[in-house]
Amino acid sequence: MDETGTTGQPPGPGEPDFPAQHAPHPTRLDELDALMVRCRACPRLVAWREEVAVVKRAAFRDQEYWARPVPGFGPADAALAVIGLAPAAHGGNRTGRMFTGDAAGDFLFAALHAVGLASQPTATHAGDGLTLHGVRLASPVRCAPPQNRPTTAERDTCRPWLSAELELLSPGLRVLVVLGGFGWQALLPVLADAGWQLPRPRPAFGHGAQVTLSGTDGREDLRLIGCYHPSQRNTFTGRLTPAMLVDVFREAADLAGLPTTP
Repeated sequence: MDETGTTGQPPGPGEPDFPAQHAPHPTRLDELDALMVRCRACPRLVAWREEVAVVKRAAFRDQEYWARPVPGFGPADAALAVIGLAPAAHGGNRTGRMFTGDAAGDFLFAALHAVGLASQPTATHAGDGLTLHGVRLASPVRCAPPQNRPTTAERDTCRPWLSAELELLSPGLRVLVVLGGFGWQALLPVLADAGWQLPRPRPAFGHGAQVTLSGTDGREDLRLIGCYHPSQRNTFTGRLTPAMLVDVFREAADLAGLPTTP
């Protein structure tokens, strides 16, 4: 038996080691995405994403759901990355594009557009013409979880996809905006493994929290910015307002050297 298993073959999409064995090898983001959308390594998430696609929400009963892992969205040379939590069951899991087709995405893209980082303020489906300017969206977990709560085991199984994505973005990546405490905690070990030095003690999440991570092995320093997640729970209660999110993205864009609108 070798590291690939008893058969001597790399693990398949339904095996837990599939992300760990396959994610590190692509040399382009499109190659990484093509591998990722085949992943079936977390049985609970696979069952849920596919059940949702059959049961559907009444408003979307005539639509065909994506029901697969959701790849990142945005240019390969992005200087700014926005890290969320996981796709929404009737949002990204339906449309196949990160933050597209749900209330959190509406809130997010409106703020990105206000700053000049998105071509339009809404995101309804994958073919709606939306483009991002210097920004890529990603998440630690790529399948919609029940009750929007992935387990730590699912997070850790999925980690190689995010690690590989940030590795491919690293030549131009300067700033990360992290939406919520789950994403913050999931991201820190990824960054440490990828060659950025974390301060001790590890930085705590908070809205507006900032920390600069020193790069090693020729990497540029990376600025990490915390932001409340644009969930309906946060936006309906006023914990996160449109102005607060616009302020975060404007500062992040400035730090990343991206042009913004007044």
